[in-house]
Amino acid sequence: MRIKSQKDFFAGLLYMLIGIGFAWGATNYTIGDGARMGPGYFPLMLGIVLAVIGGIVMFRALVVETPDGDPIGRWAWKPLAFIIAANFLFGILLGGWPLLGIPAMGLIIAIVVLTFVAALAGTEFKFIEVLILAVLLAALSWFAFVWGLNLQFQVWPTFISG
Repeated sequence: MRIKSQKDFFAGLLYMLIGIGFAWGATNYTIGDGARMGPGYFPLMLGIVLAVIGGIVMFRALVVETPDGDPIGRWAWKPLAFIIAANFLFGILLGGWPLLGIPAMGLIIAIVVLTFVAALAGTEFKFIEVLILAVLLAALSWFAFVWGLNLQFQVWPTFISG
């Protein structure tokens, strides 16, 4: 069987792998049932739905003809590296890394750094626009998570908040 759309085939494959991974990981938690959901119920259902969607996309890639085969093209290494680095830095700055002696810097600093590093993934970088976006995202995150949901986590670094 010939792949008629490489992009759709590999996107479907990625969906299936992630869905199977989520479903498999969810089995480590109590699943429960629809009336009494355990902590693994939602990730299991989400994983199954994602895997089914991936299967449908892969099937379409095998049966629906495309004019040029929809080739994948080259990997976009720069955006991939910056997006992964942004998320990695966000996690480190939000919670700290005691093993390396890096203290938690809090939500606001983590979001600002995340925004700036992620913005470097694009083709153009405008400092003022990124700064406005970072401040807006930090304020909205504080409003939603700290004020709205009353979640308890560090907002500012200890040298600022005391």
